[in-house]
Amino acid sequence: MTSLPPEGSLALATPAISMPAGSRPDHRGSWIPTGHMISTRFMELRRRRGLMIALILVNIGLPSVFLLVRLISHAVAPKSYGPAGGYEIYSNLAAGVMYVFGFIVAATLGCTAGSTDLTEGMFRHLVVTGRSRLALYLARIPAGLAIVVPLVAIGFAIVCTVCVAAAPTKINYDGVNIPAHLSLAGFETWATDHPGDVICDLPYNGNIAIAVPCGPNGFISGANGSIGGSGVIIKKGSGAISSGAPQSVTHPSPAIIKAQVLLIAKQDYSGYTDLFLYPSNSLMVETGLWLELEAAIGLIVGLGLASLIGQRTISVIIMFVLEIILTPILSTAHIAHIVNLQRAIVGLATAHLEPSVLPLPFGGGGGGPGAAHASQLVPETTLVAVCVILAWLVGWTALGAWRMMTRDA
Repeated sequence: MTSLPPEGSLALATPAISMPAGSRPDHRGSWIPTGHMISTRFMELRRRRGLMIALILVNIGLPSVFLLVRLISHAVAPKSYGPAGGYEIYSNLAAGVMYVFGFIVAATLGCTAGSTDLTEGMFRHLVVTGRSRLALYLARIPAGLAIVVPLVAIGFAIVCTVCVAAAPTKINYDGVNIPAHLSLAGFETWATDHPGDVICDLPYNGNIAIAVPCGPNGFISGANGSIGGSGVIIKKGSGAISSGAPQSVTHPSPAIIKAQVLLIAKQDYSGYTDLFLYPSNSLMVETGLWLELEAAIGLIVGLGLASLIGQRTISVIIMFVLEIILTPILSTAHIAHIVNLQRAIVGLATAHLEPSVLPLPFGGGGGGPGAAHASQLVPETTLVAVCVILAWLVGWTALGAWRMMTRDA
């Protein structure tokens, strides 16, 4: 009669399976992507030459060609074409071109990374390797960022270099060239030395109470609407312009002109201080980080959307419509019934994180220097903007990963 060993002795008698010496543990089931998985995803995206060429042309080629044309034009005809660089060119390129096209470039790459395995029939081969599907999805994020971040950085570095190296020597304020870095007293002194430029060209919220010659054809009128010279009435502040028969105008004394000039100078000095010959180092750093954030959002959202839909073309079209059409409209149109829904738009959130001295984004749709452009946006606090951005990043990553983990191989 055979007797059974005591309970628990079978486990002790089972020999332990030892790993071969020098072998590494198998991490194929881990959700954390390995460096090899990330580098493989990176190589797969980089080998798409057509896509890479298109991304380089859009993000680096467009601003480079624009600046090159300005450099050549200024070198050939400096009196007809202004300097190629400067603060105004920098702000328009950063908020208008780099912001929009950086998002489009990143979104296109993200949509490609999220759908290429399905469209090319490689998804089944990835699944049978035993790798975690979550790790396969997450590996696409650092691989895409490794391409997008340098592209945005190179394009932005070119813009910064030209705008600083080829900056003008004087500030252009509403068509008037003014020396830079003037104090209020210095600005008033310059204004009294150039009364014609100040009264005729600088902005002034009010009516000029005197009549002074502005060019060869007429006089700026006072509050009573009198005219002179060729009969052109210009009431500053109201913008009313009309014509009539010449009338005699009593020329004001130098003291009256100086008093009016000082009034305009005091009102315009705050706007003058918001203008720079070229961007500061801190502004360039803040703008660069802001553009990289916008590009990272475009990549991650495009990746999640393409993984969820399974189609690249439809995903790219949706991202284009979101950035170029829906975001500008919903960020500036104050609609009371859906204002909370508008605050959930990620483009509005990134616009509120924009450096305050840059104009309104979305292709330069107004704004101006200073924080005045924020009044055109749907109001939103910085905390809410940060929460909206995090929600979009986490939400679309979760949706894309969930779809990949539940999709049939």
